[in-house]
Amino acid sequence: MKRLSASLIGGMFLLGVVLLCALIPNVLAPYDPLGFDFAALLAPPSAAHPFGTDQFGRDMLSRTISAARIDLQIALFATLFPCTLGVLIGLFVGWYGGVADIIFGRLVDLVVTFPFLVLVIAIVAILGPGLVNMYIAITIVGWVAYARLMHAEVLVQKSGEYVAAARVLGYSTPRILFRHILPNAIRPVLVYLVSDMALVILLGSSLGYLGLGAQPPEAEWGVLIADGKNFFTQAPWIALFPGAVIVIAGLGFSLTGDGLADLLEVKR
Repeated sequence: MKRLSASLIGGMFLLGVVLLCALIPNVLAPYDPLGFDFAALLAPPSAAHPFGTDQFGRDMLSRTISAARIDLQIALFATLFPCTLGVLIGLFVGWYGGVADIIFGRLVDLVVTFPFLVLVIAIVAILGPGLVNMYIAITIVGWVAYARLMHAEVLVQKSGEYVAAARVLGYSTPRILFRHILPNAIRPVLVYLVSDMALVILLGSSLGYLGLGAQPPEAEWGVLIADGKNFFTQAPWIALFPGAVIVIAGLGFSLTGDGLADLLEVKR
């Protein structure tokens, strides 16, 4: 049995801490994340408030912990939906080829022509701010990477001997696709999925900072940074601590993705 790499263990540890904050924020947070304390406005980090307070006296440690739930939700849904759509498209296009392959190639070229972030911002701006519209925008654009990965893997797998044997045995196309090809072709997609979560965390925080993602008073790391931008010279801790947590969460997903690639022996 292959040993777990140090990057996988370290990444899972960091993600475990973030996941714990998301699952039991009320237990870990020392204060109500939405509770005002006008006696402690813009208080610097101290024993009472390790991350300081914001302009309304809200404890930044509690708000940063509470925001983990929203940001992990973003990391999950903003990758799960485009991954599912991309895998299905890549699976069927790679299998059938022909005209579907030509249409797929032109559609991919059209999407990748525009910068990813600019296209997502444009779609969210049209649909309106909010998490649901953000998920829709990322799915519309983000499925392409997953579809290209799956498409390439299916082209390799469908020429394998096990597929030829399944055809000889008279297995149906859905059975060959979902019970034989998909399990063998999915590994690179899963590795990319975990690594993509790091980018999605940054994307969700960026949209939250621009007012296009999670909406106040909901605690989200990008929103917290946006709240602190006007007080950066006076109270830099409002933006610095949520920003540091974003880096830690992104590092956790990146290390986990690298560790999975080694564990599953996927070339990157």
